[in-house]
Amino acid sequence: MTIKIVTDSSADLDQETIAKWDIHVISHMIEMDGKQYLDRVNITPTDCLEYMKHSPNVPKTSQPSIGTFLQLYESLTADGSEVLSIHISGQLSGTVSTAHMAANQVDGQVTVYDSHFLSKTLSFQVIEAAKMAKEGKTVREIIERLEKIRENSRLYVVLDTLEYLNKGGRIGKGKALLGSLLKIKPIAAIHEGIYTPIATVRNYNQAMKHMLQLMREDTQGKVIKAISVGHAGGLKRATQLKNKILELYENVTIQIHETTPIISTHTGPETVGLMYFFE
Repeated sequence: MTIKIVTDSSADLDQETIAKWDIHVISHMIEMDGKQYLDRVNITPTDCLEYMKHSPNVPKTSQPSIGTFLQLYESLTADGSEVLSIHISGQLSGTVSTAHMAANQVDGQVTVYDSHFLSKTLSFQVIEAAKMAKEGKTVREIIERLEKIRENSRLYVVLDTLEYLNKGGRIGKGKALLGSLLKIKPIAAIHEGIYTPIATVRNYNQAMKHMLQLMREDTQGKVIKAISVGHAGGLKRATQLKNKILELYENVTIQIHETTPIISTHTGPETVGLMYFFE
């Protein structure tokens, strides 16, 4: 039976990858000054960052509606295909919950899976699922593989401030680090599906050293399968981090991408993230 893969726009997938693996992407909603936008459809990451720099208001984000999920699921299962729907962490968004509700209302077979991540650490799972689906693997076989990738994935971010995560309620344990953040760069990780502050440093160079040390510890004796550096208007910093990684690891390919507004509205401008998975 054919398995079709669905995800959401927080996966930071480019159009070439979406087309290559026949992935179906549902967009999140972004609201600015009362106007609604579809993530990556009629608003770009740059548009959102410019708004954040010049407006006292923080853009509001919302998950796709249940109607959007229902329409897509019904369309994809109409020919008897199964659907595997892989989404942003349920601790960060209600997307997984909405997807579950929609899946329970369609006649076709739809399985919803919580990636526990977002951005490229979500797309690592989505792309692997799409590859396995084309190979004829079952949903159970794909999920078993995704669980291993999820366990061996890491996401670290360095922010200019925790202000945006705090406003959005996206911070987990470790709020004591919120203290006085003047001239301090906080570093957060995705832990158990939610942003968790793990360290504070004085500048970006120290932040890079800290993240690279974590990466060395995580991957010692392991094989790195994928690396990506994401940023929110911080291309220069992202490039610096990429170059530092290349000094440490041979024969690795590193993607740099500008992250979706769904992420940058909560992390703020100048955020840089390091994402990878290993075996």
